[in-house]
Amino acid sequence: MTNDNPLANRPLSVNPYRHGKSLIKKRFKWDLKREAWRSRRKLKSIRDQYIGNKVVILCNGPSLLDVDFELLEKSGVNTFGLNKINLLFDKVSFRPSFIAAVNPLVIEQNLEFFNQTDIPLFIDSEAIKLGVRARENTVYLHSTNIKGEFARDCSWSIFQGYTVTYVAMQLAYHMGFKEVALVGCDHDFVTKGPANKTVVSGELDPNHFDPNYFANGVKWHLPDLSESEVAYKLAGDMYEISGRRIVNATSGGKLEIFPRTSLNEFLEK
Repeated sequence: MTNDNPLANRPLSVNPYRHGKSLIKKRFKWDLKREAWRSRRKLKSIRDQYIGNKVVILCNGPSLLDVDFELLEKSGVNTFGLNKINLLFDKVSFRPSFIAAVNPLVIEQNLEFFNQTDIPLFIDSEAIKLGVRARENTVYLHSTNIKGEFARDCSWSIFQGYTVTYVAMQLAYHMGFKEVALVGCDHDFVTKGPANKTVVSGELDPNHFDPNYFANGVKWHLPDLSESEVAYKLAGDMYEISGRRIVNATSGGKLEIFPRTSLNEFLEK
């Protein structure tokens, strides 16, 4: 008798050799590619390039629209844009210093922009299969599914931590930034359902800063807020033990892992 519950069909035993073989095979296949070595050289070249500086990570919640982008631009502080941050570009003159994206559905849907932008782009290595061309501003990141890892050196592999924000935190550490502020990190979604499930969007998106972010029937993955919090806690601890810090400068929202501050205060100190 078959059981339709996927949990019932999982292996009976936990076999570390099986998982190890899969990880090694995936890593080896990536290392055979020319772009793997090119991206690794680029990552090594920017290691600690911004040592001691501040950076702001622009998350994609509705409160991102509350940010004073004129103030942010005038401050000269570096910024990470995430995923479809380009949907903001018709609203403000501000442009982020870097962009990070790792979700395959986001990459597919934003392919044209990723292939045209001149902004330094950190993108998952699987993006090559999805059509993201190798260009001078593109760095491919190899992701591992080993949970509980935080890459202080991203030239080898990173752990996605169930959110691209965690990826940006690792990149910021790698690049030497001492202080990181989050904005637009609402950590709260109107759309509910099982974590990581692929769903079809409605006509408009109530969960992100632009109603067209995931809209008109495109697929997207529901967030895993609890696992994201586990990853955020680890990131905060890794920064703290190194004399660095992550703060939350989001207007409102439900993320309480990091100390709260205002963007003005963060930029002025």
